[in-house]
Amino acid sequence: MRRNGFRRWAAVLFAIFATALLAGCGADAAAPAAPLTPAPPPATPPVAAPTWVNLPSIGARSSLVPLGLNADRTVQVPPVDQPLQAGWYQYSPPPGQAGPAVILGHIDGNRQKGIFWRLHEMKTGDQVQVGQANGGTLTFTVTKVDQVAKKEFPTDAVYGNTADPELRLITCGGAFDAADRNYLDNIIVYAKLVT
Repeated sequence: MRRNGFRRWAAVLFAIFATALLAGCGADAAAPAAPLTPAPPPATPPVAAPTWVNLPSIGARSSLVPLGLNADRTVQVPPVDQPLQAGWYQYSPPPGQAGPAVILGHIDGNRQKGIFWRLHEMKTGDQVQVGQANGGTLTFTVTKVDQVAKKEFPTDAVYGNTADPELRLITCGGAFDAADRNYLDNIIVYAKLVT
């Protein structure tokens, strides 16, 4: 008998509590919030053609000109008579898109230092900024700096597909062959997108 009384009392308290809660949902109550929806996926940087490159650690900044292929299927380079001009290889992905975006510049030319004169001085952890045609700026972090003989150029490592947005900066370097008027090596900087 005592148990039934307790159950009845608990049921009455529950009914009073439930009525008090529901009273707040009448016509005078504020409208309920919109139903929750899943959060949108994290924003990815918009992809646009690159317009400039900045390498603060070596004091190099340049606009970018589009580069294609020469008749012999080698990659074009910026004009040698404008050694401070860098270029983006337009058959590589634009910076910010999955894959290796490739930017080339001269070590020297026209009897003056080129835009990538000091590229060999870059170190792991250095930043590279790339401006986009849409006004955005992407930041890459250097992961590796390599000097390789031109005859052993690592084509797959430079131009091969990557799952994430990456960047390659390329110039000449090493010993200068006066007879051929050419450097024997390439300096290659590898970098990954951070923002």
